[in-house]
Amino acid sequence: MAKLRLGPLEDDKPVKLSVELPAALHRDLIAYAEILGRESGKAVEPAKVVAPMIERFMATDRGFAKLRHASRSRSRPADSAPPKAE
Repeated sequence: MAKLRLGPLEDDKPVKLSVELPAALHRDLIAYAEILGRESGKAVEPAKVVAPMIERFMATDRGFAKLRHASRSRSRPADSAPPKAE
């Protein structure tokens, strides 16, 4: 059996967000949730897999990580910057 990229879903306090999805993507999301549910032995609502999918995508996007790190470095106050090596 193929291993899905998402593992068990964690229960976390959600923030409501409304999005519109193309019908084909919605059908794929439903299919993904059904397969994940079969693998975990528990029913999975399609909406519950969206956040972990986005989270995983962002965590593995090297370009995003690089730019985010650079942005954080620039926004750090001067007095909290680590000392420069001489």
